[in-house]
Amino acid sequence: MAVLSKIRKNSVLLVGAIGVGLFAFVIGDVFQSGGFDQNSRYIGSVNGTDILAQNFLAKVNNLESNGQGSLSQVSNQVWNQEVKSIILDEQFEKIGIVVGKDQLLQYIVNSPEFSQNPQFLNSAGVFDINKFKEFLATIRKTSPEQWQAWLGYEAQLEQFAKEQMYNSLISASIYTTKFDAQTVNFREATFVDFDYVTLQYSTVADDQAQVSDAEITAYVKKHAKLFKTVPTRSFEYVFVENKPSENDIKDVNAEMMDLLNGKVVYNAETGQNENQESFKTTTNVAEFVNANSEMPFDSSYVTKALLPLEYQEQLANLPVGEVFGPYDFDEYALLTRKLEAKKNASAKVSHILISHAEANSPIGSTRTKEEAKVLADSLLNQVRTNPAALGILAMQYTDDPGSKQTGGVYDNVQRGQMVPEFDKFLFNNAVGATGVVETDFGYHVMRVDEFYDGMKLATIVRRVQPSAETQDELFKTANLVFAEASEGANLADVAKKHQVVAMPTVVGKNDDQINGLGSSREIVQWAFNKATKVDEVKKFDIATGQVIVKVTEKNDSDLMTASQAKAYVEPILRNEKKAAILKAKLTGSTLADMAKNAQTAVSVANNITLANPNIAGLGIEQEVVGAAIGLGVDKISPVIAGNTGVFVVQAKAIKPATPLVNPLSKTMQINQQVRGTAAARVYQSLENKAKIEDNRYIFR
Repeated sequence: MAVLSKIRKNSVLLVGAIGVGLFAFVIGDVFQSGGFDQNSRYIGSVNGTDILAQNFLAKVNNLESNGQGSLSQVSNQVWNQEVKSIILDEQFEKIGIVVGKDQLLQYIVNSPEFSQNPQFLNSAGVFDINKFKEFLATIRKTSPEQWQAWLGYEAQLEQFAKEQMYNSLISASIYTTKFDAQTVNFREATFVDFDYVTLQYSTVADDQAQVSDAEITAYVKKHAKLFKTVPTRSFEYVFVENKPSENDIKDVNAEMMDLLNGKVVYNAETGQNENQESFKTTTNVAEFVNANSEMPFDSSYVTKALLPLEYQEQLANLPVGEVFGPYDFDEYALLTRKLEAKKNASAKVSHILISHAEANSPIGSTRTKEEAKVLADSLLNQVRTNPAALGILAMQYTDDPGSKQTGGVYDNVQRGQMVPEFDKFLFNNAVGATGVVETDFGYHVMRVDEFYDGMKLATIVRRVQPSAETQDELFKTANLVFAEASEGANLADVAKKHQVVAMPTVVGKNDDQINGLGSSREIVQWAFNKATKVDEVKKFDIATGQVIVKVTEKNDSDLMTASQAKAYVEPILRNEKKAAILKAKLTGSTLADMAKNAQTAVSVANNITLANPNIAGLGIEQEVVGAAIGLGVDKISPVIAGNTGVFVVQAKAIKPATPLVNPLSKTMQINQQVRGTAAARVYQSLENKAKIEDNRYIFR
């Protein structure tokens, strides 16, 4: 890989979500320590059932160490699993759901991680239960850790089986009546044409309908179910980033120009000025790069597609021997010299690996070498008959785990990267060539897909870092902001004065990320400390700079505060006030009179249904359409406060739905839709009613 690609990988924190199969989980190290404070015995409870901290933390650490996500993500994942397990266990016990050994074994047999694992297949390629039992007996005797992991997995599988049974019972209990079917048919097939007069909320200025925090709070309390939340802290922060100044950047670029063109230096030993070698003219490029760059010389060839998009054209079109730069790339200053351009430097190839018992393969295939060759030849014939089938065949047959999910594809393969036999076929054939190639890994059904021209680049890399003088200035700025804010000054004003920015944010007690700062658990813990008061200010030193934080609001209730709910509630309450203003303008006995008095026009809507109450140009207006259908033809409605404004409607024609003669089909359709979400809705209801105590923030 070229230096440019390495820079981007090194300068951006990438958290990869690595999928771990069930079988890998079985043999993995489940119980690891560290990451949390483990002084307390319980991390929380659900309906009085305690969650042991030791077990919880072990599961969190296992997922985090396996790359399943950040600490916060895996903590939430495990917590949700624990809560769900306790809530559902209560239900299983109430209705007597149990899973027997035979039933559990059937779930294991049906799991692809086991039923398709070559280790447990007989000579006919069929899952052999005796081989599986022998495996369990072996790890029980020889590996206590793997055995404990297996027991943990078995418990998870049993829980899954119970949940499936429970969900099946819920699904089976769903029943849709003929009346339900006729009701849905009415909503979908009753069409109405109506005239209407509307005055939009946007015609009233917002300052004529101001909403107070007290009104928002009252609305939140009235609709408490909609505004449930966890305890939160609101605060402002100023981030003084430890970044180089313009002078620092200029200094590094000046150094790069000296490297580019060479410079005169004084040699103390000879007492003479000497010309320093330049990057443009040096004949030993690798040595020059290694002596002057923070990243070593990379001799590999790269394709245009692998170059960073912002410099792709300049670097790809650079003549051999020429230098591009200095240029900025992430946190670095760079000089790049093109050393060589090469045709067909790399390739794209598709293959299917058919392994066998004699091959060097991690799969451990029981297939004989002769059987492998017969299968490979058969697959090659299928590929030659239908080239597009190779990807599907690879996902079905290949024994190469590295390309199974990509349909057998390896892209940007360079010469010498693969084993010799594979490499020889790939680079000695034309695009489209197919064949079977034998390597130490087995037989490869191969197809050459594409060749790429490449280039060899030499790149000098210098990280642009803040100088000592810059660091002193940044430290001074942070201390001034902290001192002035600590004395009661408005943090936003102080920040503006010192040419930095104050950012507002809200965090929950279990958060470990802050927008704009990334992982900041220490700040969250301080904000939730009982001793930390509103308006208190503190300065934190983090890896990338200094953060000055001021707490602006503490919310320990389970409802949003006015400031948190404002974005959602304020438009609703404002529109209610605007509706009262606009209603007074709609006077008259006919729509024409109302339109004239309100200085607007009568509009028309045709073929509207309750299932799709969309009025052209206005959007969804359920109540308006409902009123038009419900009142009947020629009846004028009272003023309706809709989503976008106030309305008065008069139906001109109603085309009623034809009653269903045989509602069975519609009943089955509705039943299927409801059953699909029933289990999730039942669980959500159980969780909402559960008494849950979450103390994870203490352990972080």
